[in-house]
Amino acid sequence: MFEQLTWQRGGPDQQPLLPSLKQATMVPLRLLVILLALAVSGLQPEFLLLTDLHSLPWFVNVSESKGPGTVLQAFTFNCSFYMPTLELLSVQPPTTFFNTPSLAGRDGIYVGKVTLSSSARLDALAVNHYELQLKYTCGNFVMQGPLFLDVHRDPGHIQCVGRFVSPAGEIIQVPETVSPGALLYTLLFPGLEVQGAQMNITSAQDPPYFPGPFSINEKGLLRVPSQGLRGQAQKVFQLQISVTFGQGQSCKGTLMVKVLPGPSSQVSFLKKTQNIIIPENLVPGSEVIQVQATGFDLRYEISSPVPSLLYSIGRADGVVRTTAALELSGTSDAGGTRLRVKAFEQLRPWASAELDLTVNVRPVNRWPPHCSPALLVTEVPEATPVGTVLSTFMCTDPDSADTNLHYQLRFHSPSKPASLCLYDRVLEPLSLLSAPEQGTSPSSDPQGKARYTLASSLTLKWPPAEVPVLVMVTPVNEFSPACAPRTFWVREDAQPYTLLGSVVGTDMDYPRNSIEYYTSGGPTVFAVDRLSGEVLLLGPLDYEQQKLYRLTVLLIDHGQDWDPTHRRSSSCTITIEVEDVNDHAPECEPPFQELTISTPLGHDVEVTKVSCQIPQEPQRLVLSYSIVGGNSQSRFRLQGAILVHNDPVLGPPWPQQPCTYELLIRVADAGSSISHLSTTATIIVHLLPWRASTIATSTHRAIVPSMMTPLLVTDTEVFWQPEPWFVVVLTVTSALLLLALGWLLSKLLQGLAQVLQAPRKPGQALLLNSIQRKERSMEGFMETPRMEMSQAPSSILNLEHFDGKAQGARTGRDYLFNTCMGTQRWL
Repeated sequence: MFEQLTWQRGGPDQQPLLPSLKQATMVPLRLLVILLALAVSGLQPEFLLLTDLHSLPWFVNVSESKGPGTVLQAFTFNCSFYMPTLELLSVQPPTTFFNTPSLAGRDGIYVGKVTLSSSARLDALAVNHYELQLKYTCGNFVMQGPLFLDVHRDPGHIQCVGRFVSPAGEIIQVPETVSPGALLYTLLFPGLEVQGAQMNITSAQDPPYFPGPFSINEKGLLRVPSQGLRGQAQKVFQLQISVTFGQGQSCKGTLMVKVLPGPSSQVSFLKKTQNIIIPENLVPGSEVIQVQATGFDLRYEISSPVPSLLYSIGRADGVVRTTAALELSGTSDAGGTRLRVKAFEQLRPWASAELDLTVNVRPVNRWPPHCSPALLVTEVPEATPVGTVLSTFMCTDPDSADTNLHYQLRFHSPSKPASLCLYDRVLEPLSLLSAPEQGTSPSSDPQGKARYTLASSLTLKWPPAEVPVLVMVTPVNEFSPACAPRTFWVREDAQPYTLLGSVVGTDMDYPRNSIEYYTSGGPTVFAVDRLSGEVLLLGPLDYEQQKLYRLTVLLIDHGQDWDPTHRRSSSCTITIEVEDVNDHAPECEPPFQELTISTPLGHDVEVTKVSCQIPQEPQRLVLSYSIVGGNSQSRFRLQGAILVHNDPVLGPPWPQQPCTYELLIRVADAGSSISHLSTTATIIVHLLPWRASTIATSTHRAIVPSMMTPLLVTDTEVFWQPEPWFVVVLTVTSALLLLALGWLLSKLLQGLAQVLQAPRKPGQALLLNSIQRKERSMEGFMETPRMEMSQAPSSILNLEHFDGKAQGARTGRDYLFNTCMGTQRWL
């Protein structure tokens, strides 16, 4: 790969300049050498051209009127297989007027440019020559060379430069005795004398501050007001001046006119002597004091000692400064120095005054003490006794070997009680180190061992020297976990994984209550969560089989000692009581009752007592009874298990006809648990209407409240008695109806027998033969049918019809048989 470098003009003013006539004459000769080398060696011309230009610098002329963005030089490069770079290595003299060279292109052809930056302000009078070092890189090929830039004057370009256009402005000092209209200042700009300009004072000059207006003409001559400046001493007049020149060009600046008091014939200090104290750590050039004398145009100097090795004084401002380091240990005269300061008028040196100035140097601790160890990191067990030596500190002061050092232990947590103390440079525990009491936070090392850090520092003198002290308190397992016995209650029908409660364990070691829970034997129907201590139900319960469980819970602490294998344990007993829940529905005996009652007016009648129980749980005696159906008009109520008919006087009107009530009594289990199993008993009550014509007396036990003594009383009971003629008619009618039914039944049986006998007679012989063939197998069963037939009711035997007769082959006894039904009867 070969690279070609050519250069182009960056503008109409940029012409390549040869540094000397010798270089100009050497160009044709070099071209001939290049062509000859090309013909002999067969190399490409672009490579030879690049080799020739590598040793040639570039020269560019530019006008000072060029502004930011102006292209100073352009280069064309061929770089086919790499991304080239063009760098600006340095600028002499140093300036920020030039941008970093740009490089752009495509297809192996790149154009590089050197341009002026946004801060460029070229001034041929200030700097007229710049040297830029450029570096071009294409792959492994690197070429470096200078670019010389000459800045030439532009007569039509005028710049506002100098302190006049600076933010602070130009300061002019003038005595108050200056003559009115005298020339104070001449404002000059390069090229301004050729073109001419207009200058005006734009700031206000209103009295009473201004004695009169200052004036300036087109040549830049500033003059004193016509009223003069007497009486204006110590005043400062600020003048804003606008300069307009050329075609619309202008600039603005500030002139500060400071009026000084008139010259005095006497120079004096307010004090003849003065003493000051300064620290020894002042660096050379530091201000010590400023002395001031009264007089006109004064100057200051140190008249004694001469020369002054440690101090100097400003000739114009009277500021005394240090000229060397004030080392008390190295220089004996630095502790106290007596200076004689002289003030005199510049134009009349004989008008002067002297001041005796004594400077005392105060020693300063500039270097902190050096301690060994510079950093203390140690580990101690939690139960380290008081008085154990943790470390001994050895400290020295570089400023003075005999300095008494003061040691102070400062904790990073001042709100917590101190756990460490210093006794004559010896670090000891003040109390038993306990991580929880210090409010420290645990950390873990790579092996997972817990640590508790007490952070503090050792402070000495000023400036203080701090020795970080890091005491890592390793925990010690001192206490065993503990828990109180507890009792839990659980229903018999509780579902698996029901939470019964929690075992609350406590441990005084840190971290608090770091406990694991385990069960030690005991019933498997319960489990304890390892971390939380929650007691869970795992299987079904049966109150009838076991009512009480005792569970032993083992408590083991963890993570409370530097040695993870050092663990403590304890145990406690948990009692679990099973609450009975009914598993069976009640059963009533009898489940169905039918009663007939007739009640007189004015009395409640006990109808019956519902007798129910739970056979599987005979100990459960408390049941609840309620009427859930059939109690229309609310004529019945329950008192416990007793069904009572309400007093008809207080209740609904007495019925005129007999009526029947089918009452449904719901019987459910009751007690401390929720009743959820029940049964229903049915009681049918036939209620007869009360009649006053028939009265009979009967004895009943009245229903009385449970808190009263039962009494035997006699009451009148009304019942129904039919008339005699009604009884006779009913009897005769019933007898006739029974006779008719008997006659009809006999006729039906006779007809049925005739129908059965006719078709079965031809088959009797065949049936007898089959019976004889099977006689032997049936012989063993003859006794059983005989017993069954003897026990059969007579009513059934009378209805049977036998259509065959046979004789047993073994016994010889005759028997009848029915070929359709298969029944037999021994004769």
